Amino acid sequence: MDLLEHQGKQLFRDHGVPTPEGRPAQTAEEAVEAADELDYPVVIKAQVLIGGRGKAGGIKLANDRQEAREHAEAILGMDIRGFTVHELYVEKSSQIAEEYYAAILVDRGAKRPMAMLSRMGGIDVEEIAERDPTAIARVHVDPLVGFQDFHGRRLAFEAGIAADVIRPTGALLARLYETFVAEDAMLVEVNPLLVTEAREVVALDAKLTVDDNALYRHPQTAALRNPGADDEQEQMARERDLIYVKLDGNIGILGNGAGLVMSTLDVVAQAGGRPANFLDAGGGSRAEAIVDAVEVILSDAKVDAVLFNIFGGITRCDEVANGLVTAFGQIDVTVPFVVRLDGTNDEEGRRILAEADLPNVHVEKTMLGAAARVVELTGADAADGAVDAPSAPGAELRR
Repeated sequence: MDLLEHQGKQLFRDHGVPTPEGRPAQTAEEAVEAADELDYPVVIKAQVLIGGRGKAGGIKLANDRQEAREHAEAILGMDIRGFTVHELYVEKSSQIAEEYYAAILVDRGAKRPMAMLSRMGGIDVEEIAERDPTAIARVHVDPLVGFQDFHGRRLAFEAGIAADVIRPTGALLARLYETFVAEDAMLVEVNPLLVTEAREVVALDAKLTVDDNALYRHPQTAALRNPGADDEQEQMARERDLIYVKLDGNIGILGNGAGLVMSTLDVVAQAGGRPANFLDAGGGSRAEAIVDAVEVILSDAKVDAVLFNIFGGITRCDEVANGLVTAFGQIDVTVPFVVRLDGTNDEEGRRILAEADLPNVHVEKTMLGAAARVVELTGADAADGAVDAPSAPGAELRR
């Protein structure tokens, strides 16, 4: 779950991370009232779950009441890289001396948190790495030890930041790490990390991604979720307790078990197809779950064909087949389905599908055969599709 800037800054303040004073606003009138309270100059910021707001005109300086209103009215409703602005953050203007970049994130390869610091803040981290790969200092943190003073000093020296702000920067990084751990975050990012003319170090931005699986421990954070900002299919799947990640292809994918689904994405890509989603119906998938899964997959207008890949362990293939028959009776299905059933009651499952004689349903015995058939039914060119298709459900996701 990604948080808006003002939501992230509230969590920052809860953990002692210094930030400029600000107020959220949902209307131009509220923005003007907030600006009056903070006193001018202020910065009017678009609140969307995407970077590049400044470049898109979503961050404006207002020196008086008239400018605050004009900027608020112009930014509200603005489209920023596919995200419509429905909310603003009005923040007291800061005097900028230097801009750094800081982040705490999960390094899955090292299986531990990693802290990052760069003296080149204010631009996209990709640009930082492209300009000078050595400009980003990194250090892994043992979760049993936590972030220590020497971590901050090492990052500061390796990043080459100004000597007089090494201590306050290290202290702020420690607070960011505290936020990261306490809030069960996957990413805590500040860009820019600001050094003011008074040589104070403050978080001028806040980007937090919180682990969805830990939200039950953070009901106040969970309440910040804006369902309207979620992807339509992902929201629908969440309501049905399905694990779904939307990708950018045209072949719907359903399997039972994350490993099987990821393998299915790979074989479809290898066959020249482009998966439209990752959908794990879970072990022991019953007929009702299959109906829900079909509804979610077909709600994506880009889906031209669907591949069901089921390995029956605790999942019974006859239950899956019955679920598919029920789904075809309830939903107007206009795209071809390829079904591969293997394992518990697979012969019974195939018999159920044969007797139902569902329109445009093709049964395959092997995963490779099913992948080749679904790609063939979409008319994809194997030579063109194999390179671009994702190999894991996170391959197409934001920040």
